[in-house]
Amino acid sequence: MTVTAHKLASGPGWRVHDVICRARVHDRPFEEQHGDYCIAAVTDGTFRYSATQGTAVLAPGSMLLGNAGSCFEFGHEHAAGDRCLSFHYSPKFLEAVVTDTPGARKIGFAAPRLPPLRQFARLLAEAEIARDANDGNALEEIALRLAGGVASTLAGTAADRPRRPNRFDQRRVSEAVRRIELAAHEPLALADLACETATSPFHFLRSFRQLTGMTPHQYVLRTRLHRAAVRLRLSDEPISAIAFDAGFNDLSTFNRRFRRVMGVTPGAFRAWHRGGGADALST
Repeated sequence: MTVTAHKLASGPGWRVHDVICRARVHDRPFEEQHGDYCIAAVTDGTFRYSATQGTAVLAPGSMLLGNAGSCFEFGHEHAAGDRCLSFHYSPKFLEAVVTDTPGARKIGFAAPRLPPLRQFARLLAEAEIARDANDGNALEEIALRLAGGVASTLAGTAADRPRRPNRFDQRRVSEAVRRIELAAHEPLALADLACETATSPFHFLRSFRQLTGMTPHQYVLRTRLHRAAVRLRLSDEPISAIAFDAGFNDLSTFNRRFRRVMGVTPGAFRAWHRGGGADALST
């Protein structure tokens, strides 16, 4: 059995791997032990997963749940190969998330998996997009949102109805917004923003999203794209220079994100606002 695990992103107490298994039907089952707590979203293929919580067959959209220190076994008796986005959490990190999740009381998973659930569909799609774009900042936020969502689901509470932000949260989020506005072109990790507001990353992420309608990473991207659009309209600077100054590491990423949000390429956007009109957008 051939299994490769490519680390996509990591931080204090968490990490994300792109795990690809090329096992064939009837290959010998794969035995291992979870080092940390694990939530692995299946993106391709099917396999059997046996752990201390029980045995389940996982398919795309379902999520493997693994407890720290527990032994487990993979089997591909009926289908070859699979691919997962595997999120790993230290006990201390996951405990902080659970403590801040309404209704959740303890860390640990009593079931071996969660089936494909509608409330996770968008988040898992965002995770695949972040994986393919090699977007570590987005994966950091997704790791927290996924842990909190799973904790809420297992506790039987509504993940979309967390505690309401209080006036201290409002002040902290306002401070973070000002920080982003001043330094949107710089690398801004979620953990650093949370540290500056003296809150846990999970609590900060949740409060920020409730109060602004988007995650910190989404707000950073929106700010960068807005400023780039203004410069495209008002200056003759090369598009690449504008992209790098805005905080994007490469031109292809900037072009892709700009077109996704603005609906046109940066060049077409500039031509449109220089008087090209519809003819510019058709070139």
